[in-house]
Parts: sequence; structure tokens; C-alpha cells
Amino acid sequence: MTDSSSTTTSTTSPRVAVFGSANTIDRLEADVRAAAEMGFTQYWSPQIFDLDVLTAFAVIGSRVPGIRLGTAVVPTYPRHPMALAQQALTVNQATGGRLDLGIGLSHKPVVEGMWGLPFDRPVKHMSDYLKILGPLLAEQRVSHGGELVTGRGEIGLRADAPPVFVAALGEQMLRLAGRYADGTVTWMTGPATIEQLTAPTINGAAEAAERPAPQVIAALPVCVTDDVAAARERAATEYAIYGQLPSYRAMLDREGMDGPADLAAIGSAEQVADALGRFLDAGATTVVANAFGSPDEIAGAREAAATLL
Repeated sequence: MTDSSSTTTSTTSPRVAVFGSANTIDRLEADVRAAAEMGFTQYWSPQIFDLDVLTAFAVIGSRVPGIRLGTAVVPTYPRHPMALAQQALTVNQATGGRLDLGIGLSHKPVVEGMWGLPFDRPVKHMSDYLKILGPLLAEQRVSHGGELVTGRGEIGLRADAPPVFVAALGEQMLRLAGRYADGTVTWMTGPATIEQLTAPTINGAAEAAERPAPQVIAALPVCVTDDVAAARERAATEYAIYGQLPSYRAMLDREGMDGPADLAAIGSAEQVADALGRFLDAGATTVVANAFGSPDEIAGAREAAATLL
């Protein structure tokens, strides 16, 4: 890698992974363990408004061996990159180098409405952020006086740098991720967009920066069920917010979809597996099954995803 702010090369991506969340560490641990026992080698979980996912992964990773643990995603605005680097390195040390660090901007209603922080020039914010985070993870001293984020100093902790994945949807963020990160993790982004925008843009940016080919990790809702209509109605309700947030709305519009329920893979095990496979054919390096529905439907969705392992 030629860029001094680069992170270390990420591990080989699995073909398929699973997504889950819980409001207690014990429940999340049980779900991670179950995924590992099914043969999955990567598990993703969000940073929302219950568990602090990095703290939870530090605990779970010390108890459940083998499986990689990914954050999808840790918001950048409330965490200075030096603080996040320190925490991520600690987690990676605790898990034996199995952390996949997904980061993202979050959304204007959250950043401004909940945290009272300005959401100005988000691409520039992420650019400054990555130029500080990358060197700190790679055990380098950083001195970056950015327009929006400044970071000067180093972290004495010695641990392997986790790969960094940016939640990049639009062209500018994808180019940034290709230049400074190990890949992208997407949500509510369909296979046509992966093929026509996501993969070529991030791959082109990485090639221009003389970096390794980035990972393209595509997550979507999945449900194996006999009652497709009911599952689509449930998806429309559970994921309604994603059809309203501008960044996700733009991705759905690119696919010509009315809402999140149209993106969800719903149907028989074979239909769900085929839908997941279309993302891999489109250029995703990993497809992440976010199973929803009843316990049986969730189990069926994960079993369908496991056929792609």
C-alpha cells in the first residue's frame, strides 16, 4: 500500500455471513455461538441504542472461538477517531484478531436531532476521520489537522489492526472507502446497484490508489416462509424507516423499488438462496443475511444462507 493512512490488509472475506442483534450480552453470545456452530465464519451486529457492540464483542470473542465479529456500523460523529482506534485495538487484542470494524456516518436526524452535532460536509468529515484512524490502527503516529476532525498523537497499545469497512452508498463515499479503507458494508442496496455503482466505483478507487481489491459486503433482510404476503407486510413495517432516510431511499430508487420490503429476500429456501447468490454474482464479496420473522423463519433463512458457505 502506498498511502500512509492505509489500514492493514483485510482477511479473505467469507462468501456468506449472518447479521444479528440482542439487548443482552448473553443473548448475543448465544446467537453468535449458534451461527458459528452452523459453519458461518463471520457475524455482523449493529451499533444502535442498546448494547455497545464493541464492548460486547470483546466479551463474546473471548468466549466463542473462530468466528469473526463485525460492526455494522459504529457511528463516527460521537467518537473521536483516536478513541475508536484505542477501543478497536483493545477488542481486536481480546478477540485474537477477529474484529471487522465497520464504521459509518449515521444520519442527519440522529447526528443533529439526538446528539446535537452538526452534520455538515459528511464526506469531508469521513475523509478526515479515516486519515486519522488508519495510521493509529497501524501503530503509527498521526498528525492531521483536518477541516472538520483533528487528530495528533499515537496509541501505545500493540495489537493487529482490524480491517476497516465504511458504510458507503454514494459515489463520493465509495471512492473514499476505496482509497482509505478495506471495503464497504452496505444496507438496502440491491444487486443492480452493487453491479453498476458500488463494486466498480470502490474497486476503481482502490486500484488507482494501488491498494488491494476491497471487500464489498452487502446486507439485506431475508425470510424463509410459506406466507410470502405476510412476510412482505412485516418487512414493510419493521424496515419502514429505511425507506424514509435519504441515503437508503436513494439506493431503493436506483433499484426502482417502492420500499424495503421489495429488497428483502422472501420465499422458499431455494428462492432465498438464489436471491443471496444474485448479490455475489453482482460483485459483492460477501452477502449478509439479516433474518427476520418467527423463530422458525429465522432458522430457515440461516439454513438457506448456509447452503452458500
